[in-house]
Amino acid sequence: MRKFPELASLRHDFSLEAEQVDLGFDLYAKNFSFVSKNFELLQKIDSSLGLLKIGPTSNDPTFFPLYRLPDAAVTENQAFRYHLILPKGVDKAEKLIVLVHGFNERGWAKYMPWAAQLVKRTGQGVLLFPLAFHMNRAPALWNDPRAMKKVSAERKVLYPDVLQSTLSNAAISVRLHANPARFFWSGLVSYHDIVALVKDIRAGGNPAIAANAPINFFTYSIGTLLGEIVLFTNEDQLFTDSKLVAFCGGPVFNRLSPVTKFILDSEANVRLYSFLVEHLESHRKVDPELDRHLSDAMPVGRNFRCLLNYRVDLAYREERFRALAKNILGLSLAQDDVVPPYEIIGTFNGSRRDIPIPVEVLDPPFPLRHEDPFPAAGPSKGPGEAFIDDVFARSAEFLG
Repeated sequence: MRKFPELASLRHDFSLEAEQVDLGFDLYAKNFSFVSKNFELLQKIDSSLGLLKIGPTSNDPTFFPLYRLPDAAVTENQAFRYHLILPKGVDKAEKLIVLVHGFNERGWAKYMPWAAQLVKRTGQGVLLFPLAFHMNRAPALWNDPRAMKKVSAERKVLYPDVLQSTLSNAAISVRLHANPARFFWSGLVSYHDIVALVKDIRAGGNPAIAANAPINFFTYSIGTLLGEIVLFTNEDQLFTDSKLVAFCGGPVFNRLSPVTKFILDSEANVRLYSFLVEHLESHRKVDPELDRHLSDAMPVGRNFRCLLNYRVDLAYREERFRALAKNILGLSLAQDDVVPPYEIIGTFNGSRRDIPIPVEVLDPPFPLRHEDPFPAAGPSKGPGEAFIDDVFARSAEFLG
């Protein structure tokens, strides 16, 4: 078994164009094309910029895709590539782990060693699928450091009290500040894309994945919210036996602390929290499409809604978690202040702490941050190495 520090050399992005890429370490990746048939949901988003202030540099034509381009017109989000990591000598995955990334991600580099560990330890295929408007599903401008530095500088002028505005979170902060409903609608697109992917696999549409392959999930950070909705909804009974390892994720939305230089700035977070937690019912009253998709008649919407506010729909949420107790493992980090372990426990184990979902609180022997739980500069030997290996050994045992 290759140790994580050795596999950390895989911490880089690789070609999206080639059909097959040799990764070394007796691993290879296959790239597949995917066309989302759900982008019409984005046409339901009001094109208004809401309360967002627009500064002078916003008139620069290069800013158009960030400030003015309708979400449904982002072609990168409609047709894109996803990756399947396999052991060399294996042409078809007989079992599959879908790795769901975190919020505001632009590349797979940090996840490659994670995927490699899971493949090495389980022998299963690991599928890296980008969520809507993340990774290669976003315009290149949103990942342009020079342009985003301008956007961040502008936000600091327009909102003098803003905290944690950086080039890393400028694009997503502007978009969600302008229209926080995008969080729901893009999440709904991601949900339907994953369901469509699994239906295609079941129909034999992917030659590198067995049609009857068991499909499990390794989710990270906000990706766990999507994983929970997938398991809660269990559309067409596709996920009845699916297991989920929730790494650094799992609490209801109003128990997260996402204001960091890598996730959201404070102005965007206040607007998003106001929309999703404080005034969602008011927004439903004036937006018939939003109301319809969030109603109890729409299982996906109800499952999304019950995971927003700890006190809302608590009995239903805990009933769903109780039914899935054997399917979920929570792995949290003691140092995590974005997704604190006690909030994961509060959601997974319930208000009375009587839901038997195991939540392991791990305390790594080196400093880290939520956005980079296995820093490349962290200890590579001794206790540090043992900790990292332990995370993936636990995950592989549960998903195996």
